[in-house]
Amino acid sequence: MTRLNTLFQQNRASQRKTLAAFITAGDPTPEATLTLMHALVSAGADIIELGVPFSDPAADGSIIQAAGDRALHNGTNMQTVLSTVASFRKTDNATPVVLMGYLNPIEIMGYDTFAQQAAKVGVDGVITVDMPPEEGEALVHALKSNDLDSIFLLAPTTAPERIKSICDIASGFVYYVSLKGVTGSASLNTMEVAERLSIIREYTDLPVGVGFGIRDADSARQVATVADAVVVGSAIVQRIAENLEDVGAAVKCVSEFVTELRQAIDSVK
Repeated sequence: MTRLNTLFQQNRASQRKTLAAFITAGDPTPEATLTLMHALVSAGADIIELGVPFSDPAADGSIIQAAGDRALHNGTNMQTVLSTVASFRKTDNATPVVLMGYLNPIEIMGYDTFAQQAAKVGVDGVITVDMPPEEGEALVHALKSNDLDSIFLLAPTTAPERIKSICDIASGFVYYVSLKGVTGSASLNTMEVAERLSIIREYTDLPVGVGFGIRDADSARQVATVADAVVVGSAIVQRIAENLEDVGAAVKCVSEFVTELRQAIDSVK
């Protein structure tokens, strides 16, 4: 039983919707990342999505691209990310941590080495944005062999037969991208999201998280009415970007925002 499985089972039993919060590792500094991770949990986040900075983040909008650039400028790499998770686990052994990034840094390490090191430091799952499931067998096997979940993205344009093939190899949860475009794009349509989730649930019993377009407490509340998990990234990273010179202010701003998200999601019954 992975931390993700345990979390979703507990939240389903208590009728609590899951909140996943994304930040980019190394932004604004590697040291601040650890502080922010703990602050997110204290404010009500159930899952930490930790972005692995990459030089060509094709799925990310300008806000997360800028965060990745700052992190790379700070010297953040995969080893930095894994070390940060190891430090987080010294005082938090319960909150699931999911790495979200691109295939190249994993390829460089090698699938087995990456999976072993990730499991050793306490990573729970991996989202590899640019790895199609047809080419993912080796990485999925390496992750599964180390009790790590493979989390895949589904888009508004994903055909039913492809939804099935993705759900057949996914674990932990599946991540529905609520709109066409990159992270932080235009506002979402909750009715359209609900329709797509009903199709996805025909092919899997896994929890479904929704992200890419949740900007505030109201949109988080709307998504929570139809999804198992609400995923918020760009809106959090933007608040960090607005306080780059003052880590304390960044932590305070992010914490207040995530608390608002938590309260809005918890209002859904």
